[in-house]
Amino acid sequence: MASIKSTLAKAGINAFFFLLLLSILLAYLFPNSGSQGSVVPLDEITYYGVAAIFFFYGVKISPAALKAGLANWRLHLTVQSATFVVFPLVVLAVMGVWGNAASPLWLGTFYLAALPSTVSSSVVMVSIAKGNLPAAIFNASMSSLAGILLTPLWMGLYLSGGEGEYALGETIYKLVVQVLMPVIAGFALHRYLGFWVLRHQKWLKQFDQTIILLIVFSAFADSFAAKMFAGQSAAVLVSLFGGMLLLFLLIMGGMFVVGKLMRLEYEDLTTLLFCGSKKSLVQGAVMGKILFPDPVVFGILLLPLMIYHTLQLIVGSALAERLGNSRAAT
Repeated sequence: MASIKSTLAKAGINAFFFLLLLSILLAYLFPNSGSQGSVVPLDEITYYGVAAIFFFYGVKISPAALKAGLANWRLHLTVQSATFVVFPLVVLAVMGVWGNAASPLWLGTFYLAALPSTVSSSVVMVSIAKGNLPAAIFNASMSSLAGILLTPLWMGLYLSGGEGEYALGETIYKLVVQVLMPVIAGFALHRYLGFWVLRHQKWLKQFDQTIILLIVFSAFADSFAAKMFAGQSAAVLVSLFGGMLLLFLLIMGGMFVVGKLMRLEYEDLTTLLFCGSKKSLVQGAVMGKILFPDPVVFGILLLPLMIYHTLQLIVGSALAERLGNSRAAT
């Protein structure tokens, strides 16, 4: 039990996780405090906060590590395909049978599918499962960069097909200004600021988490103020939990089959499992604020991602612990 608790803490079930839940509760209790027009200028704070997050992310990227990681291209291509091709296509296929493309919850589910992988929890779980750690770091980093372009492209295809009103060009322009340019600027300054960022990782992580909490609070406050959740029964939420769990297990199972067919070694197979099945709450929150400018809708769109995030941490941590123990016993 102690080892599982330690694994969960490393993977993300920690104080920040409970603060996320608290931020939703506070948004429910005080919706006017986080909605548009509140005394605290949350929109301005989060706008510059998002740019700062991606700037420091760019600083962290090591050119040498990226160059070294290119050798295992077969694994990398499979992981990125799982994240940005297989995942969205699976959700589209399920939606075609049971879903409703106009539903905000289904839109949120597809947004989840189009997002890049996580960095921290993917790397931690691969490490615990005794997988290929350098490949995990490389893939998680590349996924975050690729998501800046691929996530809005997927959303543009989805929304244009359903409504024909999605301004893809304007959205990409905003992402370039607020996300891509800070990443490039940070990457260019890696040699000058890389050591400083490594030395202040704890402080920067707390800064990132504070911005995410403000985005989540603001999004849910707007949704609660507009009574977006009024028509959502407990049965709908329970079904959403079950659907996200099935989605996670389906993707994990699919990656396992693909890895076996490719005859991947245990270390690479583990990397495929954990990097290919994860989705980033951080990028989901910060990019979603740009992709979905309507704050009333944004809160409910985040719900599938937050549920999936919780399940991927809990179920993924248990699986990583089991795989790691089995590997150590052989």
